Amino acid sequence: MRTALVTGASSGIGAATARALVAQGYRVFGTSRRPGTPGAAVPGVELLALDLADAASVEACAAAAGDVDVLVNNAGESQSGPLEELPPEAIERLFRVNVFGAVRLTQLLVPGMRARGYGRVVMVGSMLASFPLAYRGSYVASKAAVKGFAMSARRELAPFGIGVSTVEPGSVNTGISERRTHYCADGSPYRDGYDTMLRHLDANEAQGISAERVAGTIMTAIRARRPRPLYAVGSNAPLVFGLRRVLPRSALELLVARRHGL
Repeated sequence: MRTALVTGASSGIGAATARALVAQGYRVFGTSRRPGTPGAAVPGVELLALDLADAASVEACAAAAGDVDVLVNNAGESQSGPLEELPPEAIERLFRVNVFGAVRLTQLLVPGMRARGYGRVVMVGSMLASFPLAYRGSYVASKAAVKGFAMSARRELAPFGIGVSTVEPGSVNTGISERRTHYCADGSPYRDGYDTMLRHLDANEAQGISAERVAGTIMTAIRARRPRPLYAVGSNAPLVFGLRRVLPRSALELLVARRHGL
């Protein structure tokens, strides 16, 4: 029986992925910052405590999970704000959670995969990493960073039977808009544009694809004999990535902005 570890498994994409892995016969560890919280449990999933912003917590989680064949780095936080008004400490925290924690967890689990000659690592990113959006710079940058680590690690780890992929969802209806942190001051010169972007972003997410559909794409990456570097799902991904190959970058930037009322 193979073992999988899914971070952020108490809700949304993580919970849907954990359920899909259980259904496929995996032993599944999931993580939550508060695993004892009512509603955090997922049937068939062994929950471990993990705070990605805390290096000691990352090390303890890896030790508790032991030998892991599949790692899905899903947990993360969402953040919005104009570049000028993002507090440095907020940016640093976002990168600790979305990037440094995920990278460190991967570093700790990859040696076992290499020794056993098999492994799958999936980074759950965002289509915003490929199609950046105004007022989302810190989040965009964090997701682009994890994709960069994954793309580079593919060649390093492939000779040892380890496949590394990034899954980029578009708009997903998981309620993340309610948990997003905001940094835009009252009276800010950016306020009108920020509020417009936010209204459209929330509306797009409310009409987005299900977490189960993203989990299905993650499972495709896990099961693939030769996993692709990038899987995109939702927000008309085949069309927009096709347009990316033929349109100038300035035209794509305008399309993304218009989709969000800018």
